[in-house]
Amino acid sequence: MSTDLAKTFEPSGIEDSWYAEWEKRGYFHSENSDSGDSYTIVIPPPNVTGMLHLGHVLNNTLQDILIRWEKTRGKNACWVPGTDHAGIATQSKVETLLREKENLHRNDLGREKFLERVWEWKEQYGGTIINQLRKLGCACDWEREKFTLDDDLSAAVTDVFVRLHEKGLIYKGQRIINWCPKSLTALSDEEVIHKTENSHLWYMQYPLTDGSGHITVATTRPETMLGDTAVAVNPDDERYAKFIGKTITLPINGREIPIIADDFVKPEFGTGAVKVTPAHDPNDYNMGMRHKLEIINLFHTDASMNENAGPEYEGMDRFACRKAIVTKLDELGLMEKIEDYVHDVGYSERGDVPVEPRVSEQWFVKMESLAAPALKAVLDGEIKFHPPRWVNTYRNWLENIQDWCISRQLWWGHQIPAWYDTDGKSYVAHDEAEVRSKYNLDASVELRRDDDVLDTWFSSWLWPMTVFRWPDETKDLSHYYPTSSLVTGPDIIFFWVARMIMAGIEFTGEIPFKNVFFTSIIRDGQGRKMSKQLGNSPDPIDVINKYGTDALRFTMIYLAPLGNDIRFTHVEDETDRKTGEKDSCEIGRNFATKIWNAARFRAMQGDLSNNWSDISDIDPGTLRPDDQWIIARSDYAIEQITHHLENFDFHHYALELYEFIWNQFCDWYVESAKSAFYSKDEQRSDQTKRIFDNVFSKLLRLIYPCMPFITEELYHNMGYIASEDSIMVSSWPEKSGLTIDPSIETLVNEKFELIRTGRNLRGTYNISTSKKVPFFLKPNTAEFEAILAADLDSIRVLLNAESITVDRHYEATGSVPSGVSNAGSIYLPLDGVIDKEAELDRLGKQKAEIEKGLNSIEKKLSNENFIGRAPAEVVEKEKGKKLELAEKLLQVNNLISQLK
Repeated sequence: MSTDLAKTFEPSGIEDSWYAEWEKRGYFHSENSDSGDSYTIVIPPPNVTGMLHLGHVLNNTLQDILIRWEKTRGKNACWVPGTDHAGIATQSKVETLLREKENLHRNDLGREKFLERVWEWKEQYGGTIINQLRKLGCACDWEREKFTLDDDLSAAVTDVFVRLHEKGLIYKGQRIINWCPKSLTALSDEEVIHKTENSHLWYMQYPLTDGSGHITVATTRPETMLGDTAVAVNPDDERYAKFIGKTITLPINGREIPIIADDFVKPEFGTGAVKVTPAHDPNDYNMGMRHKLEIINLFHTDASMNENAGPEYEGMDRFACRKAIVTKLDELGLMEKIEDYVHDVGYSERGDVPVEPRVSEQWFVKMESLAAPALKAVLDGEIKFHPPRWVNTYRNWLENIQDWCISRQLWWGHQIPAWYDTDGKSYVAHDEAEVRSKYNLDASVELRRDDDVLDTWFSSWLWPMTVFRWPDETKDLSHYYPTSSLVTGPDIIFFWVARMIMAGIEFTGEIPFKNVFFTSIIRDGQGRKMSKQLGNSPDPIDVINKYGTDALRFTMIYLAPLGNDIRFTHVEDETDRKTGEKDSCEIGRNFATKIWNAARFRAMQGDLSNNWSDISDIDPGTLRPDDQWIIARSDYAIEQITHHLENFDFHHYALELYEFIWNQFCDWYVESAKSAFYSKDEQRSDQTKRIFDNVFSKLLRLIYPCMPFITEELYHNMGYIASEDSIMVSSWPEKSGLTIDPSIETLVNEKFELIRTGRNLRGTYNISTSKKVPFFLKPNTAEFEAILAADLDSIRVLLNAESITVDRHYEATGSVPSGVSNAGSIYLPLDGVIDKEAELDRLGKQKAEIEKGLNSIEKKLSNENFIGRAPAEVVEKEKGKKLELAEKLLQVNNLISQLK
């Protein structure tokens, strides 16, 4: 046992060295031939453009806890890392660099040269987040690191496309899709986020062609009126029955369009009559299909107006065109009114601009037949969601699933394996040679490959299989797949989780994982979601540099109740700290310091005890009651912590650790053990050291999955392990095997409660904790009296008492305040301990202040003007103050009576 532990814990000095040592020893790597049942996790691959944020910290800490824990339980644990090529994000990043540094557009380079630049950028910067995950302590099997554009993964993506096309599940069709005018690509519904905006509802008059009047429509998008091909009303709306079948003349461009009846129209919206623009609204598109309406596209790919808008508006930005249309209609006397209107607007998740619904020819996957078995797997419990409330969200999406738009108008990604002849006919195969063979095309047929790439998620949905080289039947695949657990955010339950389940069942006949844990959303101290825009999201590396990795990891799970949001407060500098705010990471730092100090205290007591690792041979009756108590508490903690981890209840894992280590072991047992360590009774001292070492070694192993660095350092320094070994390959702690009388545990708890009451008595009378004072203990029962008498030395230490008297028949006389617990009372004689006159003077002044405050509040509350005019919450606040001051006055009066 090292006796030279540093006075304070400095994480920066140990974290990097231990991580390098673990990696050098090969502890992170798993082989399919290793002993033990497999326990496998595949990392949700972060974008190759990504930088570590607190969401990553939480997600990867939880995965790391599971991997490290299961390894100590004898499992062949394998955590596969990797990154996602992130089509839109990566291409946008490189395009921005080209534009800013070289004034070039990707078209200036051409596809091949541009992709070379992207690969160069990836090689230079793409490993940033991987290095940051190492800094976080992630025990990933780095020898298995994958990238979604690796050759083997790309081949699997192509194979899946071909398979699904041959089954008729992939098709190319013209449909309305979400279009990002910034990234210039199609988006799936899941890539559109909705933001609530304050806008307007414009009421526009459309003149009837026969000159008999007009019909008023309400819209949030006046600029699309130039592409209207009908006006629709509900067939049951009597107000408009006479208009159905007539036509209106569209203002500005003069085009004649029909008035149609459709059940989709809600009579209560606006005027009950709506404009129909099939090219630029999904619902209008469906109406257009039902009524065979013309589809008129108004926008270029960048959402500027095209030639169909007319020469006056062609080339205008869509929002500038909106203003121009509103002005024009107003000039024509056709703008009936404008109302404020709040509604949700779809934004491109990556481009952060409003999406433009657009009719376009794209590739789609038919999802209905894939969704059915994926839904069944979750509803039948074959795959378990934690927390289970996400099952309803999952079910609702799958029961209403739409076909998946999988083509993207990008260059970076998996190019679609489809070729076209000069007539535009498409052919799907793994490569061009196979196209010619499969479709009997000779060399004279000119073929052109589809320029588009696949949605990034089309490779990610195969991730749990392809990291083990599926579709090849490898030993890794048979050993590690299906994987065990997935930890991910609920925001990608549709993007990724559901689709992985579909793919796993479709292509392997097996589910891809058995458990899915959905992480919490992280918010700042004010409850706001963390974001770069708000500037409230700290850089985790800065936090680690300040507090240490273990502190950050523990804080995150301590603050993460299952299924609820996390409130994380980050104090940037001392100016912020002066406001009274505390940095959340102080929780983890203080906890690490507490553990370190307990180890340092034990190290100062001499060498490691004999036979510390196994105490099953001890007769509990020979132990101090406090030793029996800590064994029972340790056994309970092992049982509870194991239960919490088995049920993915990481928050209660952290709470149980904190309660056991901080409150029970450090605050009570360590202090109690001092009396035994300093005792002249060597047998007693040695026995307590043996119990201390046994429990502390288990305690370190319980913390280890969450706080691997400090526990590895202390496990070595305490002598619990040889230098060539590691806590990482130690075993998960087991219960002591001793039977502790439950009544002993209860009575020791009561003893500690009595001691807590005695400490409170000190505080009540402003007696310094360093001043030794006498205490009298009056137990209610003979059993409690025996517990107290069995270890008076520890009670004396815990109370810093001058003397301890245990007397079941004690009767107090004079100034002797007392406190009561369930099992007895504690008394603190004040004669000779405090200056009574000075204390009475202090309490008298305090009483006068309280009475003055009470008098002021009572005057307010008896004033009818105040009661009548003040807001109800202010009146209630004053009533609350009155009750609080009345309680304080009662306490002060009691203290004064004790001293007289």
